Amino acid sequence: MKAAAITGMGIVSCLGTDLSSVTAGLKNGQSGIIFDDQRKKLGFKSPLASFIPEVLPKELGLSRKHMRTMCEPALYSVAAAQKAVADAGLLTDKIQSDRCGVIFGNDSTMKAGVESIDIARQYNETHYIGSGYIFRTMNSTITMNLAAYFGTQGANWTMSAACASGAHVIGQALMLIRSGMQDIIIAGGAQETNWMGMASFDALNAFSSSTETPEKASRPFDRNRNGLVPGGGGACIIIEALDHALARGANIYGIVEGYGFSSGIGKTLSEPSAKGSGKAMENALKDADITPDKIDYINAHATSTMAGDLAEAKAIHNIFSSNTPVSSTKSMTGHECWMSGVSEVIYTILMAKNNFIAPNINFTQLSDDCPPINVISQTKDGQICRALSNSFGFGGTNAAIALKFNRND
Repeated sequence: MKAAAITGMGIVSCLGTDLSSVTAGLKNGQSGIIFDDQRKKLGFKSPLASFIPEVLPKELGLSRKHMRTMCEPALYSVAAAQKAVADAGLLTDKIQSDRCGVIFGNDSTMKAGVESIDIARQYNETHYIGSGYIFRTMNSTITMNLAAYFGTQGANWTMSAACASGAHVIGQALMLIRSGMQDIIIAGGAQETNWMGMASFDALNAFSSSTETPEKASRPFDRNRNGLVPGGGGACIIIEALDHALARGANIYGIVEGYGFSSGIGKTLSEPSAKGSGKAMENALKDADITPDKIDYINAHATSTMAGDLAEAKAIHNIFSSNTPVSSTKSMTGHECWMSGVSEVIYTILMAKNNFIAPNINFTQLSDDCPPINVISQTKDGQICRALSNSFGFGGTNAAIALKFNRND
């Protein structure tokens, strides 16, 4: 089977919009969480959110015609994909080929949907919605817009799998590369950050109530955690057949070595399963043909909820050594939802490239019912040769990605 290399990265997140800024944010344990006054006025129980720098269409070279069919997550995706394509040094002839595809993770375009319905209600007819809204409201808005923008002719679809969407994208890209069906996949995920996309989550009491100190609200694995903080933005990586990348002299950040998935829920659609989480991790290790002791770091899914963090901690404890370093970058970024499976792979690559493990900030102590796992609460210097990145979503959709950063063992 062909090996799959990561040759380019681009991101729009609360830690920054370029790789050097994001690296510094990770290393410094920087929080991107703020108090959103608009959400407070709208009656949100938790008006916390990550702060995403404004993305201006003109700065991306997007025209009014482009923007007629693009909503917020599509805009974030173009910004991230532009950066990733440039970082990979991909030329037009490689991109505009049936050997290059686009797959992104996205599971909501709420704002565009609400706006179109509001227009219909205002005028009592659909005429004024116009022709562009249908392309903004569909979950596949990202990939249809990106494929048109870049002129790709290969794979072109969206993965919709809750908070595991981005990780499943990477897994499917790996399978397409291994099979020889594609040479390059522009792979990514995006999450809208508007209040409309998060209102129903707030109604579930899923968000943190620690509103007095926003930067301390996201506390994965900590005994005092009381809910997640919503984040968002866009993230993109270029996944390329290793032989193809080497032939064109591309820079190689790492190898996607394995992909594992599973399904399993507790008593409700939102309740996690330690068994399901563990199975995804075991499957990723099996796919990579490595044993648990080979993993130097786990970027945990841990969102700062009581049940979710506990289930993942149990799964990690059952599979790995109690010394295996674990942290959740969501302590800094909040939960980036549909994009998190890709953004957290980028965060992990940046750690490996710069020889450190980012801290699980706001962590003081595990809860009494939590098994012993090695949560890294302060930035730790060290080499990461192999890592695992976890993503679990509502409805029991689980994914884990095994990454390798040297090819000489």
